[in-house]
Amino acid sequence: MYAITIPEPGGPEALVWDEVPDPVAGEGEVLVEVVAGAVNRADILQRQGFYHPPSGSSPYPGLECSGRIAEIGPGVSGWAVGDEVCALLTGGGYAEKVAVPAGQLLPVPDGLTVDRAAALPEVVCTVWSNVFMIAHLRPGETLLVHGGSSGIGTMAIQLAKAVGAKVAVTAGTKEKLERCAELGADILINYREQDFVAELKQATDGAGADVILDNMGAKYLDRNIQALAVNGRLAIIGMQGGVKGELNIGALLAKRAAISATTLRARPLEEKAAIVAAVREHVWPLVSGGHVRPVIDREIPMPDAAEAHRVVEDSSHIGKVLLVTPN
Repeated sequence: MYAITIPEPGGPEALVWDEVPDPVAGEGEVLVEVVAGAVNRADILQRQGFYHPPSGSSPYPGLECSGRIAEIGPGVSGWAVGDEVCALLTGGGYAEKVAVPAGQLLPVPDGLTVDRAAALPEVVCTVWSNVFMIAHLRPGETLLVHGGSSGIGTMAIQLAKAVGAKVAVTAGTKEKLERCAELGADILINYREQDFVAELKQATDGAGADVILDNMGAKYLDRNIQALAVNGRLAIIGMQGGVKGELNIGALLAKRAAISATTLRARPLEEKAAIVAAVREHVWPLVSGGHVRPVIDREIPMPDAAEAHRVVEDSSHIGKVLLVTPN
């Protein structure tokens, strides 16, 4: 088969479409013929040499994909060859085939083509696990999403609105904020021109956000605490703004607030399977019913993954950028 390899860490040009050995479906796994994968920030970090795959996982980038089951491994039940699926991966989505633990498979939702389903697994599992399973966003509460026009952000807006929450977003352009509004965002903040703490406080009569979904990390830590409501929950899922920040514990105590920080990739198989099962139960009916949809900026041939990485690094996209395998 062919896959995107990274012979040496570097810029987008470090991604090389090359012939590699076929993966094998092991115990509890299925082999998926990939129709499409999706680009995530973690893939960029891996390409740069900063985010290595866990031991024993595929060396190729790609944390989600969609396709058709080509082979069933030992100990797998409930799936059949030919089933159209999408999958949460530890790696290997930038390839023509990938071996996937059966617990990380999801059926392609009704109403979606198999290629577009590649935009779902990573973002839905990230949002559902952090915003709902950990931070317990409830109807009537306010969610602040940093990077509202990203793949994560566009999904978080839709899911929060689906459960009856109010949504505030930050984004850097008028166009991106308008797209967030179309998806249901109630409070629109241009982080290049406005102070998100002040704007959020004004829009919530001084209360702040009950839950904040943060992709920035250190750069926003202090201001996120300021923006939290009493009993608020800060869910950190990224570190685009750095890894080391100073935490005002007094402010955290005064608000009786909580901070969580998670990644999906390194979690044990059992935890990933539990998240995927929860997504299938709670989110898939919303997708199949047309209430929640992936926002896809563009599809790029997988051999041209370098171009896809440039688009994502430039933040010129809205939603997800997909990589489609050659016919």
